Amino acid sequence: MLSKPLLKREIKSNYKILLFMFAVMTMYGAIIIAMFDPELGESLKMMAEGMPQLFAAFGMNSFSSVLVEFLAQLLYNLIFVVFPLILIIILTLRLLIHYNDRGSMAYLLATPNSRGKIVRTQLFVMVLANISLCVFATVMCIIISQIMFPGELEIGKFVVLNFGLLCLIMFFSGLCFCTACIFQEAKLANGIGIGISIAFLMIKMIAQTGDKAEFFKYLTPMTLFDTKALVTNQSKGYIGAIVLLVVGLIFYGVGVKVFCRKDLSL
Repeated sequence: MLSKPLLKREIKSNYKILLFMFAVMTMYGAIIIAMFDPELGESLKMMAEGMPQLFAAFGMNSFSSVLVEFLAQLLYNLIFVVFPLILIIILTLRLLIHYNDRGSMAYLLATPNSRGKIVRTQLFVMVLANISLCVFATVMCIIISQIMFPGELEIGKFVVLNFGLLCLIMFFSGLCFCTACIFQEAKLANGIGIGISIAFLMIKMIAQTGDKAEFFKYLTPMTLFDTKALVTNQSKGYIGAIVLLVVGLIFYGVGVKVFCRKDLSL
């Protein structure tokens, strides 16, 4: 059960943030898709050869002649991970941490709604935002690809790639949600959940810079989001995505359980 008044309030308070993310992702999506053009691709390769480590950190160390693989390398390897992570951080702050930090949680708990109903409503808003972002990214990229390069995008493989992205986003949002529910102080909630998520992202970037740093990939769960394996229909891609999704759901469950039982000093 959810609190309908709280749900409406949170959607009204946060939909503009989601729309802004849609706009930014559309801009970057259109730019990257346009780079699939052979002329722009050659310029991009020349730039990558001049700054190999920098381009490698952003997952731009190779350029496929297949559009879905090209997008997996240049867009879903990092760029379309960063913006959902930013959204998760903002929503974690707005849906949970700020309520505790500002003392507004006392107001919510004073309503006829139970703790469980309140925290499930906040969880639903976060999951809804995650799904909306992935659905939008899928549809937006398909439309732009069909306009710029008709028939080039393998839609089935692209949908699978976006499912993998959703699993990764669910992992990060579950982690941030769980730590926000566990820790009372804003500093701890921010530092642990959000801090760890950013650290995982930075470690992935380091791991992509060269063979000497490759071992870093074992230190971040982002390695389980294997874009190449997903678009080439390899089982390890599906397994990695499902593991991320399951762990994310476990984080959600633990967060809800802890929030319902912990002592809130309001």
